[in-house]
Amino acid sequence: MQDMPMIEKANNNNVTNVAVEQSSKYSEDWVPIKNIMNGMIRLDNGYYVTGVKVAPKNIFILDSEDRERVIFELQNFYNMIDYEFWLVVADRPVDINLYLSQLQLLYQKSVDSAVRKLIIQDINKANAFMGAEYNVVDTEYFILFKEKRMETIQKRIHNLIAGLANASINSTQVSNADLRMILDNFLNGGMTTTFGTVRA
Repeated sequence: MQDMPMIEKANNNNVTNVAVEQSSKYSEDWVPIKNIMNGMIRLDNGYYVTGVKVAPKNIFILDSEDRERVIFELQNFYNMIDYEFWLVVADRPVDINLYLSQLQLLYQKSVDSAVRKLIIQDINKANAFMGAEYNVVDTEYFILFKEKRMETIQKRIHNLIAGLANASINSTQVSNADLRMILDNFLNGGMTTTFGTVRA
């Protein structure tokens, strides 16, 4: 950490050193986060922020009876949550270079001209998505909460996963990577940092 400049202050003929406070350029200096580990954000005040990642489900492709059942179970699920929580929707950037490489290999192996034409069309679409006018992202959904006690955290995560499962929705505890991605979304407009400090 950079040393703060010192000034001398006269007080009743005694000279004391006083640090001159400077406003920081780095957001990690004012965001109250100690660290991220075991799928939890540890805050300066002793709280942990954690939760579940919810797999998306399109209920509109279900028949009306199944759709009504999912909605009813989701209502029950939300009514059972008796603590503060956050519903977070975040976009995770997707790297489609692997997909492009697989298409190019498939193109080289194919001998049928009609198949090659279809593959070229897919390659051109993928290249267009990688252009500046498109952002290739996966939209991900999270339910997060904060708590100090570890036993309460584990119980809440278990209840969240079980409650969503009753509504036929899959979920898992958030990972460290999920939490970093959420922070990158809020602090950097979705741009992933590679250098450990988030510039304000």
